[in-house]
Amino acid sequence: MPQSAAVSKSDTAPLLAAHGLSRRYGQHQALWALDLELHPGQVLGLLGPNGAGKSTTLELLSGNLQPHTGEIRINGFDLACEPTVARRYLGYLPDSPPLYPELQVDEYLRLCATLQGLGRRDRAGAVNRVKRQCHLEDKGRQLISRLSRGYQQRVGLAQALIHQPRLLILDEPTVGLDPIQIREIRDLIRMLAEQCSIILSTHILPEVQALCSHVTVLNRGRVVHSDALDNLAGGEGRAWQLVLRRPPERQALEGLPGISQVGAQGSGHFILQGEEQAIQGLVRASVEGDWGLVELSPRGTTLEDLFMQVTETPS
Repeated sequence: MPQSAAVSKSDTAPLLAAHGLSRRYGQHQALWALDLELHPGQVLGLLGPNGAGKSTTLELLSGNLQPHTGEIRINGFDLACEPTVARRYLGYLPDSPPLYPELQVDEYLRLCATLQGLGRRDRAGAVNRVKRQCHLEDKGRQLISRLSRGYQQRVGLAQALIHQPRLLILDEPTVGLDPIQIREIRDLIRMLAEQCSIILSTHILPEVQALCSHVTVLNRGRVVHSDALDNLAGGEGRAWQLVLRRPPERQALEGLPGISQVGAQGSGHFILQGEEQAIQGLVRASVEGDWGLVELSPRGTTLEDLFMQVTETPS
């Protein structure tokens, strides 16, 4: 790690702290007072439907776009007031890797090392290190334009890692890759997660489930959910699988006391959100209404359940 990255302004501060971030484009408000924190060792999945504000958020956090309100601190340093110092801790891979296809891999990585302020004596070692990390050892003299999409993505990751950042931001790192390449990039991200904190933006929910420790969901420019993924599993009996042979209208289920949410899955299958006390009333109503109760069982909320619940409701 560069010597300048060895000391933080505050050992107790989060690695990334963004507070009150807002951004608009003309009359369109893309982001509303976003708060986001990331601590060392965490891998955060940033989710949301198209137009939710994910790309705007990443552009702000990476310093490529200025917020209209709010502040961003990376390892204690203000990204607006001390951008050069703050960016020493930050590596960024946008959805389209910033590559120069006419350069060889080694040429490109040496250029990236220079732009990140590494001294001449340190550049060769940094290039060799990131080539090992990204399994590019035998690609150094190849033109980037001749590499497969998967290897180009690896080169993009290598440039983000050249200065050993403590925070890595990845925007759709597996988009457009084949299944084998996707698996290779996921394995690489798992390895990188042992060395730095990561923000991963993706539309692929299983990818978040497999790689992330925390999740933040955006909808219409606002944070609608933010928590540790481990907290999805518990549910304390509040999520229920319901199967009925002769189901009533959905509104009848939603009107039952203690039932907070009903998700219809077709063919008499439902996912309910409700307290333990509400279940007795549900069973009683199913008998009185002759709904043909087949199954009523507790279940943990899945990431897909959560995503649909928080993004279907207007924020």
